[in-house]
Amino acid sequence: MNDSTADGDSQRNPLTEKLDLKTKLAYGAGDLGPAITANISVFYLLIFFTNVAGIPAGLAGTILMIGKVWDGVNDPLVGFLTDKTKSRRWGRRLPWMFYGAIPFGILFFLQWIVPPFSANQSENIWPLFWYYVAIGVLSQAFYTVVNLPYTAMTPELTQDYDERTSLNSYRFTFSIGGSILSLILALIIFIKIADRQQAYLVLAAVCTVISILGLYWCVFGVRDRILAFEAKRILAEEPASLPFGEQLKIVFSNRPFLFVIGIYLFSWLAVQITASIIPYFVVNCMALKESDVPTVLIAVQATALLMLFVWGELSKKVGKKVVYFLGMSLWIIAAAGLFFLQPGQIVLMYVMAVMAGIGVSTAYLIPWSMMPDVIELDELQTGQRREGIFYGFMVLLQKFGLAFGLFLVGNALQISGFKESVAGSPLPIQPESALFAIRIAVGPIPTVCLLCGLVLTYFYPITREMHAEIMLKLKERQEKRGS
Repeated sequence: MNDSTADGDSQRNPLTEKLDLKTKLAYGAGDLGPAITANISVFYLLIFFTNVAGIPAGLAGTILMIGKVWDGVNDPLVGFLTDKTKSRRWGRRLPWMFYGAIPFGILFFLQWIVPPFSANQSENIWPLFWYYVAIGVLSQAFYTVVNLPYTAMTPELTQDYDERTSLNSYRFTFSIGGSILSLILALIIFIKIADRQQAYLVLAAVCTVISILGLYWCVFGVRDRILAFEAKRILAEEPASLPFGEQLKIVFSNRPFLFVIGIYLFSWLAVQITASIIPYFVVNCMALKESDVPTVLIAVQATALLMLFVWGELSKKVGKKVVYFLGMSLWIIAAAGLFFLQPGQIVLMYVMAVMAGIGVSTAYLIPWSMMPDVIELDELQTGQRREGIFYGFMVLLQKFGLAFGLFLVGNALQISGFKESVAGSPLPIQPESALFAIRIAVGPIPTVCLLCGLVLTYFYPITREMHAEIMLKLKERQEKRGS
């Protein structure tokens, strides 16, 4: 029996076998749907609320905050449940993605409808507010249902230090590529359809279909690899599962994990605040048209996409920390420059968009490449693999920070005197106070976040050598169990 087991392992060993191109592409496709929907939401949902639905900026920011807070709250719960899921046909993660894909797409689409609760715009605000809160909460719940199990699969597909960086390069190629695709679609649709409300509906419908198809590509494309990993995991003798409260204590006693969630929080706080304010910056501060917004965003995302594989290869030579420092430094320079840009300086605006894109790619790549290393350290210390709960709490804290950031942006705009509009009306001229608030949100605030991320990265303790030692000790433990 031992010989047959060894033969099976030599044919397919998820711990050591390199990933083929088909599996990497399928895994990458799993981030296409979440990336497209999140990208459109981040770039356009706030401005959709204020300039199409006619909701005041403060209330619009509150809607987004409530959705993000709930999204964060349900992350650790879904992560915990996926760790406990048992399915011979699909494994632990894939059932969530398979059954959640269609509801996820439908709820995303419903966010872009403006129900006519009342003919009087002032009476329509509060019914719209509660409609978008309800849809936002449900939409974010199903976003977690499909996205968190997806992110937790990374350490299950490979345990090779450099292969994980490669795998995440494919993931974020689809992620950023999907973001670029959504912006190209937005550019085409906004040019072809003059009615802003109808344009957003068409854009949402197209993105919904693409998102669902991408998720199913991932589910069926990685299934064999995931089931091979599950077979080895089930055969391994694991200690009895700890209560949820005890798991939380262990998770937050993992020092490298605290660094990773901090790095990710500050990186993505900068990304999300910049993304949500850029449409306002382009239209109001640079005096360009709404149809110009996608081209600016494409400059950022296309650069980030091109740089992913450059950073991935460079990290093999100089390490993840150095790559992160290089990318963030360029982004900080770009963020500072955007604050001082004036109407007419279009070429400079695109130069800074490209510089920001170089940094954004490291915000995608590096924190997610660090997480599997943290999980293996926890496995060495506790004897259990808890990808779901680690990823759940990483995203939980990230989303709490983002919720607070979006709430601040929306309310800062309202306090500064920002004037909202409704579909069919011309955009109002904004006061100087609102323009200054937009500049603060596009420059100094992201800069502070990025500097905090750099400090945490400097002190992050897991190096390539430390990870190799962790994997050696895990291998020795597995060999003792098998003997």
